[in-house]
Amino acid sequence: MITEIFSAATSGVDAYIVRVETHFDRSTQQVFSVVGLPDNAIKEARDRVSAAIKNSNFVFPSLKKITINLSPADIRKEGSSFDLPIAIGLLTESNQVKAENVKKYVIIGELSLDGHLRRVPGVLPMTVTARNEGFSGIILPNSNADEAAVVDGIDVFPFETLIEVIEFLNCKLQKDPYKISLESIFKNSNNNGLDFADVKGQNEVKRAVEIAAAGGHNIIMIGLPGSGKTMIAKRIPSILPPLTLEEAIETTKIHSVAGILPPNTALVTSRPFRSPHHTASDVAIVGGGPNAKPGEISFAHNGVLFLDEITEFKKNVLESLRQPLEDKVVTISRSKLTIKYPCNFMLVAAMNPTPAGSQKELLNYSEYELRKYISKISGPILDRIDIHIHVNPVDISSISNPVPNEPSSNIRERVIKARNLQLVRYKNIKGLYSNANLTSSTLRKYCKLDPKSQSLLNTAIAKLSLSARAYDKILKLSRTIADLEGSESILIHHVSEAIQYRSLDRESWLQ
Repeated sequence: MITEIFSAATSGVDAYIVRVETHFDRSTQQVFSVVGLPDNAIKEARDRVSAAIKNSNFVFPSLKKITINLSPADIRKEGSSFDLPIAIGLLTESNQVKAENVKKYVIIGELSLDGHLRRVPGVLPMTVTARNEGFSGIILPNSNADEAAVVDGIDVFPFETLIEVIEFLNCKLQKDPYKISLESIFKNSNNNGLDFADVKGQNEVKRAVEIAAAGGHNIIMIGLPGSGKTMIAKRIPSILPPLTLEEAIETTKIHSVAGILPPNTALVTSRPFRSPHHTASDVAIVGGGPNAKPGEISFAHNGVLFLDEITEFKKNVLESLRQPLEDKVVTISRSKLTIKYPCNFMLVAAMNPTPAGSQKELLNYSEYELRKYISKISGPILDRIDIHIHVNPVDISSISNPVPNEPSSNIRERVIKARNLQLVRYKNIKGLYSNANLTSSTLRKYCKLDPKSQSLLNTAIAKLSLSARAYDKILKLSRTIADLEGSESILIHHVSEAIQYRSLDRESWLQ
């Protein structure tokens, strides 16, 4: 006889059902093998499962050859989430669990040696797949309950110990499905208390950041140390529109499969802000490794990726951002699998204008050295950054001014109004939600210029020697500036302001 228990595993941000098959053979000695391309964590499950069963006062099958098969057997499995289904399979095969009850559920969970259930990653996509495959419920650890309960249409049964799971499957323990209020989850979301009201002066930079947030544009801030670049960048999530439920689920899936979702967290309800150190490798930023895990750009999906001191990042790391910035998805290919991770993030970068730490030291550098410094960011990368803004040191009058600064809530209201205009405008175009994502075909349709505006743009392109991609960026920025004003038409002053945000493209920027 073969016992079949249903579990699940993740592949990218999605999941698939795994059949955990258990078979006993008579043997003169104890043999316990797991097949079906398990990793080391799964191979070690036999010791955890054996100890958990014995310490929970159940009988572990002895003097038998035990074979556990994880099907489909041609896909590599990893992680400790198969501990619980393997234990249930052993106890069902040895008639300690009613076989007719286990077929209704997908079962996942790691076992401690004393039989307690421990949290596992990837529960949200697993629960979605279990629902889509028609299972009536999912059995999992208590610490994963909130995450799974977000999914409608399936009963979630969280447990603390192996004993509780067995009693539930043997109908000795009655338990109601676990429920959670999505409304209360979003109500309790926060942005760590960071507010633009704390930023003194820098009105031009705040304006540029507001435009970036309103259209989902990438932005780079150039300024001397202490001018407030990092302070401003950390407050950008506070002016972005709140996450929709769809965006929250997409973002949570990535954090869940990577195992970085905090315990007892149902959803990521605030836009992510990721700030990797400049020593990070291309694998850490983009994703990859032997198991094709997501990287920082995917953790920043639907949020902000902040690269402080961008010129200090390795060149190959920056160049690896080209395709994700354009396509909003990163494809990681290995010999036996290809996985795609979404990475629709807003890139915010900061850099010093020169290698000098202060304006006084600037004279020690030649023009060649200064150009070499800025060339650490390649032209194609700069082309993909919509807004270039210089951040000047804050003068003492702004710092000592007692007049309150505009709070993030006011800026956010304007940003949301502009985003709503874009949602209505692009409602019939799949996958298009903001001006930053306009394609070549939609750009010409929604960013039409009058003759005077077109003449100004043509002159700027010629004088500044801008690329075709920079031309498109200016059009997108002009559209966003018009949306912030509530203007359906793009006017000449919208184009003029947009041109000012391409300062790193100018030959004279060093002068």
